[in-house]
Amino acid sequence: MVQKLLIIGCGNMGGAMLAGWLAAGEAPARFAVLDPALPEAPAGVPLYRSADEAAGAGHDAVLLGFKPQQLGALGPGLQGLTGAGVTVYSLLAGMTLAQLADAFPQAGAHVRVMPNLAARINKSPVILAQSGLDDAERDGVFALFDTLGSAVWLGDEAQFDLVTALAGSGPGFVYRFIDALAGAAVDLGLDQATAASLALATVEGAAALAASADVGPATLADRVASPGGMTREGLNVLDDGAALRRLLTVTLRATADKGAALSKGS
Repeated sequence: MVQKLLIIGCGNMGGAMLAGWLAAGEAPARFAVLDPALPEAPAGVPLYRSADEAAGAGHDAVLLGFKPQQLGALGPGLQGLTGAGVTVYSLLAGMTLAQLADAFPQAGAHVRVMPNLAARINKSPVILAQSGLDDAERDGVFALFDTLGSAVWLGDEAQFDLVTALAGSGPGFVYRFIDALAGAAVDLGLDQATAASLALATVEGAAALAASADVGPATLADRVASPGGMTREGLNVLDDGAALRRLLTVTLRATADKGAALSKGS
């Protein structure tokens, strides 16, 4: 079990995860932050401005929360924080376990982690892939990240970019859909405030129902749509030539391909 976690780079995602852990009742003293630009950390969480300062944090794990493009520049200066017995958790999109091992060769284990911003409210899927953990350590890591929503161990690391595109980047696509749904109503004559409110409430309710239903979303869609009715007419547009699915396939492919490119430094 991780006793103390040092978060290196506490931006949008790292901050959401920290907020989620604290909201779940984890003790602030279990965490520390290394970030030269963060204005302040949550109450009770130590904030360090340099690796030298953070060396005294007493941590047994670090969470890399900076941009993947910064690994080459920042990695050498973090060697003192990632020595023997320290587990390295990485949010760095595209960076493989082998690349993490090359960057932090003295670490006890390496774990790729991909949540999304819903970690802030403990509603995020968290995808995990690891190298170097024994069974007990795997259980401890799972428990830590499952607190943020629902953790899943990925057996095949080759799929990590794809699941990142789906579960990590997916909220961005859902937000765009909500905005487009509202925008379409505005284009057809509804006022902006009403359209935005109704679109958000519609997606929120539909997602909650789908999460609790005993049938899949495709069946739920058909239940909304009576033969010859209004909903069916709209679904006919989305279903024509699998238009929506084809669009999302292209979207996920582009997103996953970017993860592969990031691992190559591009």
